[in-house]
Amino acid sequence: MGRAPGTFVPLKGGGAAVALDEVEISILRSLVVQLLELIGPGPGGDEPDADPLAALFAEGPTEPPSDPALARLFPDAYGGPSAEDEGVDPAELKERSSEFRRFTENDLRTRKREDALAVVQSLNALTPAGDGGAVLELTGELPLRWLGSLNDLRLTIGARLEITEDEQSEQLFRLPDEDPRKPLVMAYLWLGGLQETLIETLA
Repeated sequence: MGRAPGTFVPLKGGGAAVALDEVEISILRSLVVQLLELIGPGPGGDEPDADPLAALFAEGPTEPPSDPALARLFPDAYGGPSAEDEGVDPAELKERSSEFRRFTENDLRTRKREDALAVVQSLNALTPAGDGGAVLELTGELPLRWLGSLNDLRLTIGARLEITEDEQSEQLFRLPDEDPRKPLVMAYLWLGGLQETLIETLA
């Protein structure tokens, strides 16, 4: 592969590949499993006998999540400084956001859950080499599913680290090794590199 390990390269005929060592595979799997736990089951749970029609017509929540990480994954559709600048009534904005969330959040959760499951399944299907590492090849819809999950992971970790501005991000990246946030910062940076190089292969 023509690029350093841990970064995606394009595959002939379409798709992307990345060399991952045993530790990277384990970290990725652990992070995505935690993401799945955070997102939670779909409407009616994940029971095999759940009524698919009931899930299809189930309404979502109307209030934003209290967990900051979930609030990043499922933000309000309306509001923010631009809406305030336009003089829109805050009560009207809240009502719009509630209605939008009610009819879209369940589908969004389902998509994020399916993306994360696809990542776990592709990691589980890897055939380790002698050193425990492997080359992951993504074709078909998998590159986009991986992009979705890598973005969700970075949003989640960013929320845990309270990263809100580029200047604040740079300060976190210079943390000393003994800072307890350092492992999360390193994961955030590494996932960003994976995301960026995967985007490059699809450009």
